[in-house]
Amino acid sequence: MQAVQNGTDISRFLQDTLHLNMMTSEAIAAVIVFSIVAVIGWVSYYIFGRYFSVWAKKTQSTLDDDILHNVKTIVILLIVVVGTYNALTSLTFTAAYSGLIYNVFTIVSILLVAFAITRVVTVLSDWFVQRQTKRNGEANNHVFFLLKKILQIVVLGSALIAILYALGYNLSGIVVGLGVGGIAIALAVQNTLSDVFSAFSIYFDRPFQIGDFVVIGDQAGTVTSIGIKSTRLKLLQGEELVISNQELTSAQVRNFKKLQKRRVVFTIGVVYGTPSEKLKKIPKIVGDIIKATDFAELDRVHFYEFGDFSLKFEIVYYVSVGDYVKYMDTQQAINFAIKEAFEKEDIEMAFPTQTIFMSK
Repeated sequence: MQAVQNGTDISRFLQDTLHLNMMTSEAIAAVIVFSIVAVIGWVSYYIFGRYFSVWAKKTQSTLDDDILHNVKTIVILLIVVVGTYNALTSLTFTAAYSGLIYNVFTIVSILLVAFAITRVVTVLSDWFVQRQTKRNGEANNHVFFLLKKILQIVVLGSALIAILYALGYNLSGIVVGLGVGGIAIALAVQNTLSDVFSAFSIYFDRPFQIGDFVVIGDQAGTVTSIGIKSTRLKLLQGEELVISNQELTSAQVRNFKKLQKRRVVFTIGVVYGTPSEKLKKIPKIVGDIIKATDFAELDRVHFYEFGDFSLKFEIVYYVSVGDYVKYMDTQQAINFAIKEAFEKEDIEMAFPTQTIFMSK
């Protein structure tokens, strides 16, 4: 309104000074108002390009640079739109179309603001995905792409509602219709929505990531893909398992990639005829073998039970790596060494036998 008043004042000044007719003076005044706004826009562009961009480049993060790069042009366009509106409304012959001009420029202004917000959302989303990729090696782009699109749709939907409100429409009926329609759609695609929300739960809670070895129920495999509706595992048998995200989030998941130290318990049995002197040597023999094995850390070795057909020893040790193949290599090395040591000491390992005593 102040710009309109300034345009009117300029027009009157031209009429009084240069003795121009009203239409000519108003046209010249409108050009002057638009030129002033154009200068303001150019100065804004210069400030953004010369100072704010230089300041942003001095920061360690590139996020502020990208945001400024994406919004500075939109801000300048918004200033030009506002200036053009004020220049046009200062003309007398446009008074009959003032309502139409107001509606058009209101729609354009709201769309520009919405576009600027969507650009900022895109920049923030891409920056977050890049940071997650650097931190974890790989990011779930499918889920985050969907989240970005949902946010953009929300922004554009809000812009549409703002436009309708600015144009004077009654939004109560529209809101009720959207609510009823949303409930109907939600009921129709309930299972799909459950999978989608489960995908977001997997992404933000991070019970596992792509490349992790997991066990779900009686299935074990490596996670190859986390999608919007399902997750795919490469099983040990070689086939691919496709499991819905809803089922996955409600199941117990054992993630072995986060395993830093594995506790191993196993038993060996020797025959009942083994002398006590040799039985007493077994804990030291087994303990020395485990201590000399790479990645193995001894906990204890005990003669713990008189079994049905053997004298049983329980061995507990830790493997200092989470890799399953290295664990098996370590256990294999220990087994070979125990077998060789027992053969050297003439200690006989037991196997299931049954002795029957018969009396006349």
